Formats: sequence, structure tokens, C-alpha cells
Amino acid sequence: MSVLIPCIIAGGAGTRLWPVSREAMPKPFMRLPDGMSLLQKTFSRASSLPGVERVLTVTNREVVFRTQDEYRQVSTQHVALDFILEPLGRNTAPAIAAAALHCARLHGEDSLLLVLPADHLIQDLGAFEAAVQQAMALAGQGWLTTFGLQPSRAETGFGYIEQGQPIAAGGYQVARFVEKPDADTAQAYLDGGRHLWNAGMFCLRVGTVLQELQAHAPEVLHSVTHCLEQSQVKEGPGGLQVELDPERFALAPDISIDYALMEASAKVAVVPCDLGWSDIGCWEAVRELRPADGQGNHCNGETVLLDVRNCYIDSPRRLVGAVGLDNLIVIDTPDALLIADAARSQEVKVIAQQLKRQGHDAYRLHRTVTRPWGLYTVLEEGPRFKIKRIMVRPGESLSLQMHHHRSEHWIVVSGMACVTNGQEEFLLDTNESTFIKPGRSHRLTNPGVIDLVMIEVQSGEYLGEDDIVRFTDIYGRAPAAAPA
Repeated sequence: MSVLIPCIIAGGAGTRLWPVSREAMPKPFMRLPDGMSLLQKTFSRASSLPGVERVLTVTNREVVFRTQDEYRQVSTQHVALDFILEPLGRNTAPAIAAAALHCARLHGEDSLLLVLPADHLIQDLGAFEAAVQQAMALAGQGWLTTFGLQPSRAETGFGYIEQGQPIAAGGYQVARFVEKPDADTAQAYLDGGRHLWNAGMFCLRVGTVLQELQAHAPEVLHSVTHCLEQSQVKEGPGGLQVELDPERFALAPDISIDYALMEASAKVAVVPCDLGWSDIGCWEAVRELRPADGQGNHCNGETVLLDVRNCYIDSPRRLVGAVGLDNLIVIDTPDALLIADAARSQEVKVIAQQLKRQGHDAYRLHRTVTRPWGLYTVLEEGPRFKIKRIMVRPGESLSLQMHHHRSEHWIVVSGMACVTNGQEEFLLDTNESTFIKPGRSHRLTNPGVIDLVMIEVQSGEYLGEDDIVRFTDIYGRAPAAAPA
């Protein structure tokens, strides 16, 4: 039996879910009402499939440590974890090409690649497993197999797959892929019964996908092949990590697998399925995951409402009072508040895009930022000062670094810190502190068995996160102008 390798594709910023989803903490990390993230749910259902011993993840290099943390929190079995780390996003065709080449080298061309987006929700796990088994049989016969979802409404926001002739194992040839239709066309598709939603999930025999890429998208295959030849492969925690060469990967075409291959190949099959699926593509989709009260409101957090109907209010940290509202979405985070007409929730991405054009931090970062060693939260900032709460996990260490323009006061709140301050190295216990002058090399390490929590007070003429020179770093981050 062919080896099945689930491949989780974790890309995209999820701009329609701003302000919770941001560039440095994108949609796959968003927590659902049950406390699990979309990424954790994807990993759990992939790793629980029969016979799966390895899971491959293609993701951005900047979020790999957070991804590993997410997996550790839900892993109930020993599954090897391989990662392909992208220096920048180049869409799904280069990502899948890299995954196929990686699997061909490790597992042979008869291995099967199960491509799963990291940010989709599937609630019927039995139906998912059955659909995967069906897709594996078709892929083993040489079909590039995709999953088509039975439409439940005339949806204009999804692409469609038109079913062609039936083939073995209950699948169908794909007659054509269809772009997002207008309302009348979507209704005709729903009434006709021959069109399925395109889920963006695939089951592919590695040898077949490489042959078809060579035939229909050779520039994608060649650029990724050359990139992998120049890329670093190293042992990571629990598996292999492939760090794609930035210069060569930037030369890969920025194109989706649908455009590059699926729409061109004659070897494409579809498995119709009903999986309890949602792409959680906007706040309207998120609100459907929570039960409504008698006035049609979905609330997370403390609220006091008067004459409020059909609203979605998510404010876990702050009391919300509302009067006389109907059909609004209110999303409150520590540094940004969204208020939107629920009927226009798709347009939230325009706000995120505008923030990105302005270079505003609220597009990229939350107040709390995850790092390989732990996390920090900006508590307050103003002209010439910034106050952070820093948590360092046991055994972890920040890079040996230096700042040109700011000094730092460190105060230990709990745990113990091992501090390098210039030529000195010493321990700080709870309620003890130290001062780091500008231009002095320094490092913070947690030598204990509990989390180290400290308050950092920065002061100086410039407090940007890019004022850093790294000398050494245990996480393999090259010295660069980047956050600690």
C-alpha cells in the first residue's frame, strides 16, 4: 500500500478576519469557540488518518515555532513532523511542487500527497476519512484527485467544479473548473446538481503530479527543483526542516495549483463529498459557530445589551455595552476594534489592506507577539518609552544582541533569569533587576523549570523592533534587522 503523507499548506493572511487574524498571527492560528485553532484541527484530523506516520507542513519561516507549539498541544500520537519553510509566499503551485519533490526523495514516486489547507474547518470526520480513502484509490490509478463539496446554497464566493463522466471508485472526471459565479449562475449550478464547491484539497500520487507539472507548468517545477538544490535540510524537533533558498524561491512563479496544473491536465478527478466544511472566510462564517440567544445575538465575553438584535460581539477582555443595534459585527482586541455591517463582512479585508499600505503595525502584529523562546506583550508605550511583559519558557533563550538607540530595565516578576550584560553573566531572582545600556551586548535565558516572567522598560530616542543587532541565536535566525 502506498505511503500517505498529509501536507498542510499554511499560507495567507486571512485579511477578512482582521483584527484577530494578522500577518504575524494569521487565520490558521485563530481560536474557535472550543478553544482549538483551525491549524490544530487540521493537524489532528490529518495525523489521525489510518497509516499516517509523518505530516508535512509548508509554511512561512517566521511562524514555524508557533506552528510547532500548536501541534505539540494537540498531538496524541507519535507522528514525525517535517517542515518546508518558505521565505516568502509564492502561492500553492510552488508549495505543492516543493512538497512533491520532497516526498519523492524521501518516500518514492508512488507515495501519495494529501494536500490540506490549514485554515478550513471540517466537522464530519467520518465522512472526511471515507473521502480520503476514495481519493487515495483514484490517485493510485494516476488521477490528480480533488475534493468537491456538495453545495448547500447558491454561493457566489467560491469556485466550482463541474462533474464529468463517472470513473472507478465513485469519482468523476472533472469537466471544468469554474470561477466564482454571479448569483443567477450559482443558483443554476445548485439546481442542476452537477457542480461542486472547489475545496482546494487534493490527493496526488507524487510521480503523477511531477510528470503533469513537467508537461503543463515546467517553469514552476524547474524553479522549485533548482531552489531545493540550494536549500538547507536539517533535523528539526521530530522531523526534517527544509529552509527554501530565498533568492531562488523568489524566482518561482506566483501561481495557484488550479491555474498552473488542474485546469490544464486531462488527468483530474473529483470526489463528491459532504464534510460539514467551512472555509471560515469572514466574520459571518465565524458567528455561525456559536449559538444565538433569543434576539439572534452571538456573544463572546461580558455584554450588557438593550434593544440589540442579530449582532455578533466578540470581546473576551472588555465589557461591551450596546443600545439599539441590528446586524452588526463587533470584534474587540487590545489594540484594535472592528465595527461592521454584518452584510458587508467580506469588505473587512479593505481595512487590513489599507493598514498594510500605511505600514501600520496593526496589520502585522498584535499587542502580544509570539517568539521561538516565548512571547511578549506591549503594555504601554509613548514618546521615548515602551513597557513590555516578557515570558520566556524553561530552557529557552533570546539571542545575544545589542541595541543602538535604547536602554532597557529588566525586572523579574517570577522565575529566575540568567542574564548576560556586557562581559558579566549572573542570575536574577524574583523582584531583582538589571539595566542594559545602549550599545551593550546582552542576552536573557531561562535556566529554571517554570516560565520566566519579567517586565522590560525601554527608553531612548528610537524604540522600533528593528533596532537590533544579533550576534548568536540558538534558533538559527541569521543576524538581521528583525524583532528579538
